[in-house]
Amino acid sequence: MKNKLSPILFFLLIAASACEDFLEQPVDQRTKLNTVEKVSELLVTAYPQADYATFTEAMSDLVVDKGSSPIEILEININPYFFRDVQNKEEGSPDFYWNACYKAIAAANHALEAIKKAPDPGDYRAQRGEALVARAYAHFMLVTLFSPVYNPETAATDPGIPYVTEPETVVLEQYDRKTVAYVYEQIEKDLKQGLPLIDNNEYRVPKYHFNTAAAHAFATRFYLFKQDYENVVYHADLVFPGGSAGDNLRPWVEDYSKLTYYEGIAVYTQATEKANLLLAETVSVWARYYPVYRYAMAGGVVDYFFRSPNVTGARWVQPLYERGTGNPFILKFREHFVRSGVNANIGDAYTIFPLFTAEEVLFNRAEANLQLGNLREAREALNLYASKRIGNYNSAAHAITNAKLRSFYSTSNVQEGLLQALLDFKAAEFVQEGMRWFDIIRHNIPVYHYTADGRELVLEPGDPRRVFQIPQEAVLAGIKRNPR
Repeated sequence: MKNKLSPILFFLLIAASACEDFLEQPVDQRTKLNTVEKVSELLVTAYPQADYATFTEAMSDLVVDKGSSPIEILEININPYFFRDVQNKEEGSPDFYWNACYKAIAAANHALEAIKKAPDPGDYRAQRGEALVARAYAHFMLVTLFSPVYNPETAATDPGIPYVTEPETVVLEQYDRKTVAYVYEQIEKDLKQGLPLIDNNEYRVPKYHFNTAAAHAFATRFYLFKQDYENVVYHADLVFPGGSAGDNLRPWVEDYSKLTYYEGIAVYTQATEKANLLLAETVSVWARYYPVYRYAMAGGVVDYFFRSPNVTGARWVQPLYERGTGNPFILKFREHFVRSGVNANIGDAYTIFPLFTAEEVLFNRAEANLQLGNLREAREALNLYASKRIGNYNSAAHAITNAKLRSFYSTSNVQEGLLQALLDFKAAEFVQEGMRWFDIIRHNIPVYHYTADGRELVLEPGDPRRVFQIPQEAVLAGIKRNPR
């Protein structure tokens, strides 16, 4: 992987005197991309091998200041909690994620270039589809985190991120951010072209690639951000043939809640788990530290989402574990440590993340139905989800009624109450995965953080700090920084 070109930032990796020689080399110096198998191997690296959870979770409203912690000196955890730019560039930082996304885009672009030059490009139909969708995904994550959230009224003027579609052939390439609207147009173009070409039979382990279900799941997220709700429903239905999602949701009641600790951390990110639609191996210490960061889930967050009855009148079944005292967590992640050598004591830590799941698709379709005025369908989806998270679920006792919505959320607006329930369910489902941040920016939810010494920190809607800062190295390539 370290031999792949990385657009925008790769020039930092080589001395200026060696640039011309470096650029004359193939993207992978071990082989030429002249067979379907070799292009497929390259596309394994077309997914960001970095996590966003470290900084998005710490920025969200699902964390508190625990006052002390075994891990309380890491800037990647501290600065996001205080709504400050992260200066660290190592794994778990916004800079690291930015770079990983453009490395993934570079791999996709080199694969597409090789396919275009192949004697018979038709032989690479499935690989072209994967490359296009993977390129769209990496750009979507970049524009979501490093640009203002999509707003149809301002997208044509809001600064986007560079949409890179060609392999780099010059040193110190200059880039233009263009606009959020332009980036969305390119994402949609790649997604529409690539999705029909995907062939699951081309993958040894489909869950680590954009298989058809994962690609449609990505489409539901993209169109939810784009506020194209009919397309959200359309693509969600293609993830769940026949419209039923129940058999694909994580079986917390039947299985997960009964597992031992080691069984639990093994199953959540398994490729055999139906709920996992797309998995990614990331260079990350998240699995090691997420329960013990100082700024993490604890206190009132745990009480609200897991220890108290929710709008259904029941509690979720997910068991809470603690690493030490006051460090609660849900069994999700385990670390894979790869030594740098057979006898080495150093190496790289990896965490496998679910990038798309059946639960997210269910929620995306439910929210789209809410926005379309299909309240019955949205309510049914939430009740279905609840049936998989409440022990001894009974529809007569636990179904979400208008009276429950009015009492729990203090609103007589059924649509608003259902939306609040949906956002609460999502927050609980994806806690400690960094996903809450995307709902915060989409729905302009204010974030309140409190420090152990009594200070209140507020991140209001419209605050420029809700957009992560462009890396300094990218600024050298001509990309304007975000305002502060």
